[in-house]
Amino acid sequence: MATAPHGYAVIDTETTGLRPTWHDRIIELGIVHLDASGEVTREWGTLVNPGRDLGPQRIHRIIAADVRHAPPFAEIAGTVAALLRDRVVVAHNLPFDLLFLVDEFRRLGVDVPLAPEAGVCTMAWAPHFLPGAPRNLAGCCALAEVPLDGHHDALVDARAAAGLLRHYITLARAQVPWSDRLNAPSSAGWPDLPDSGLPMVRRGVSAERDTHFLARILDRLPRVPEPAAADSYLALLDQVLLDRHVSPTEADALIGFASAVGLSRSDVEQLHRDYLAGLVRAALAEGTVDDAQRDELTRVAGLLGLPDDATEQALAQADGQRPQSFTRFQLNPGDLIAFTGETEVRREVLEERARVAGHVPYPRVTRQVRLLVAADPDTLSQKARRARIHGIPIVTTEAYLRLISQ
Repeated sequence: MATAPHGYAVIDTETTGLRPTWHDRIIELGIVHLDASGEVTREWGTLVNPGRDLGPQRIHRIIAADVRHAPPFAEIAGTVAALLRDRVVVAHNLPFDLLFLVDEFRRLGVDVPLAPEAGVCTMAWAPHFLPGAPRNLAGCCALAEVPLDGHHDALVDARAAAGLLRHYITLARAQVPWSDRLNAPSSAGWPDLPDSGLPMVRRGVSAERDTHFLARILDRLPRVPEPAAADSYLALLDQVLLDRHVSPTEADALIGFASAVGLSRSDVEQLHRDYLAGLVRAALAEGTVDDAQRDELTRVAGLLGLPDDATEQALAQADGQRPQSFTRFQLNPGDLIAFTGETEVRREVLEERARVAGHVPYPRVTRQVRLLVAADPDTLSQKARRARIHGIPIVTTEAYLRLISQ
């Protein structure tokens, strides 16, 4: 015999965009369980790897470096189903969140009994309990005096919507207008999916897990003859440091290359010193190194994991030495430049800046493209995947704008 729902499951999603039909996906999901009286009994939330770029990162503030550690929806589908089964589903703008959840399950060939008319939308009920309330979650929370600290974090927003629901229940004095949904037998049709039990992956995970890549290079590998491996590694390092940033994805590429050619950690440490020395010699060849150049060299030394005094040592040893032997990356007039991701600078503005600099904006990534400009250097977009396959450098928008303004 079917039983009544056990209570509520308040959900919130962060997504790459507004429409699944445009291939937008869930990138973060938060679920808060409440009993029938509105008391919180459980919380669960995780980032989700969508296998594509993250969309408007300026809004949700999720970075690809964190999403790299997150599971795809397919790996948490059973957990999500278990968390929603036998509960009245609640959200602020419930149709939106259900649209994406249903789409994620359908991608797996699974139909789930999720429909707005069977749940509770705290946005739709706001005029009833909060006269004059706006539609947005922040405004409703302000009127109801529900805390909302960290808006556009899925679990934070699910907690806030749960607080709104609890406020509504208190005002209704247990005579909630949706009692028919809460007292009705639970819907049949939930799929029997295994609960993976995967741990939640929260924002900031990359800072905890992505240690400096020097610490992740195996010491036990044998040394290989120079200069072939050395020059190849330095050339790759030159591409990585174009934007003066080593992203976790780029660190993985450096580690993989060093391991593939048999460089040990001590080899790489020496190559990093050689790289810094080459930059110092190149700077001195243009004249006296000023404070701005010295700061830039010190920043690179830090990215390379070198000691604080490495730049001063390299400057002191640079007199009379030859310039570095490997070829540095340079952009030339007519080079094809591709763009990926959404930034505060509109795409058409970036493309026009590229044209003014003599470069050719290109809609796809092919072997002929010289550079991919990304809103996030760890982006999971199709363009970024192809760029990594072809060894095409990926730099941030800010770095590209600096390059063309020099």
